[in-house]
Amino acid sequence: MAEVPILQMHNLGKTFAQNGRAIEALRGANLSVRKGEFICLIGASGCGKSTLLRLAAGFEIPTTGEALMWGMPIAGPGPSRGMVFQDYGLFPWLTVRDNVGFGPRSRGRPKQEIKETTERFIELVGLQNFADVYPHQLSGGMKQRVAIARVLASDAELVLMDEPFGALDAMTRERLQDELVELWSRSGLTVLFVTHAIEEAIFLADRVVVMSPGPGRIDSEYAIDLKRPRDIASRDFNEWRRLLASKLHSHHARKAG
Repeated sequence: MAEVPILQMHNLGKTFAQNGRAIEALRGANLSVRKGEFICLIGASGCGKSTLLRLAAGFEIPTTGEALMWGMPIAGPGPSRGMVFQDYGLFPWLTVRDNVGFGPRSRGRPKQEIKETTERFIELVGLQNFADVYPHQLSGGMKQRVAIARVLASDAELVLMDEPFGALDAMTRERLQDELVELWSRSGLTVLFVTHAIEEAIFLADRVVVMSPGPGRIDSEYAIDLKRPRDIASRDFNEWRRLLASKLHSHHARKAG
């Protein structure tokens, strides 16, 4: 018997009301994600990537179709699905330790369990020396590590990441990409990651899902067969870059036409 995917989206559509008009953001999206996969969504601005992620998180309810986790309808947010945003979303009045421990604490876990869980995930993201500082005292890369640790400490099985490294400088971004791949490979997490950057998608993903604009649809999927760790300067890596860039440029051309 085939294993049930951790996330399934069937004929998913989303229409928003805006100034008395109906704006169709997503139409007929179908996606299946297996446990332990790292999937990247790429596409032009306005193609529905973030909308699809918010539907998976339960922040939005589909207009048509359904989103399922472990075969059950996603009816709202839940700790099994954690969201990491570009702007970190940390509580500025809480220390790193208290930010990371927020999830288990809010669910009434025993004090010792909260302490052990918090310390484990702070160590996992390498912030032991910063556990008692506040977000404003951290660099952008450190803040994003805290955001990831907070999601993991909340028992998330599926991590949803909406351009989490988009606001970071190039060197910090590359370092966090390396760290995220290592964390993913050690933890067995399932990741659905939205990015505009083709190179980032190829570096991170088991599978790249290309979305087309107006209204957003899933156009094609590519299994990235490169060995890890991946060399962005290699010929094979650049072949993937050319292929995916060509695909996205064809979308722009069709939209412009």
